[in-house]
Amino acid sequence: MAAMISERLRNPLSLFEVRGKVAIITGASGSFGHACAVALGALGVKLLLASGSAADLETVGNEVREVGGEAVSLVRRPDTLADAEAILDAALHAFGRVDQLVVASGTNKPGFIENQSYDDWQSVMDANVRGPWLMAKVVGSYWIKESIKGKVVLMSSTRGRHGNFSGYTAYCSSKGATDALTRVLATEWAKYGTTVNAIAPTTFRSKLTEWMWNDDEIGKATRTRTLSRIPLGRLGEAEDLVGMAIYLLSPASDFCTGQVMYIDGGFTAG
Repeated sequence: MAAMISERLRNPLSLFEVRGKVAIITGASGSFGHACAVALGALGVKLLLASGSAADLETVGNEVREVGGEAVSLVRRPDTLADAEAILDAALHAFGRVDQLVVASGTNKPGFIENQSYDDWQSVMDANVRGPWLMAKVVGSYWIKESIKGKVVLMSSTRGRHGNFSGYTAYCSSKGATDALTRVLATEWAKYGTTVNAIAPTTFRSKLTEWMWNDDEIGKATRTRTLSRIPLGRLGEAEDLVGMAIYLLSPASDFCTGQVMYIDGGFTAG
């Protein structure tokens, strides 16, 4: 007697079906948030796009609509609990529910610790740790109350695992915290069926890495050292991260949680 073949094996692309889901993307005007928004919009995900830049949000929203997607924009960053609640409320008002959370917001202010101000260090920690924590708290609480099995994708970095000689005490610390937050939330929320994972790229082209092309000491040293450590021999692009985001937001990743997924051209392998 022939074995029964499951529907997922007969139609494996159904594992990546996300059409009709509703996602919040913070940092939607950044390189990764922008690429993720357009790709998810093309796949039929309804989007609440949040960012501090009205002009950039308009661009992203227009591109989402150009590929047939649906998006609502909110000029707001998750700096406070009230901000995070407002972002969730905007998504619920627009679409009636939320299924996915992508925290793509963040920042970096490189500086050697002996020279960096406390305010600069704190601003990096606030953007990269406090903001994701607030969004997770607000959206996760909503999911628990509504019995929704959600999907969370946080933005980490290879710098959460590796140090850096170019003034990254704030950034590395913040991404190490992101990795820990990913694991803790995954274990806390597993009983609700919610998955929490992080994407950890090496250096990829974005507004945050423009300084690496400067001809000052930190820029030159970081650029040369980074390229020498990437076996595939190039910097990443935002589009390189999108496939992993789709996987982590789709049914294909239902048994994957608490993981930091390195999309790094082999950086962490060598």
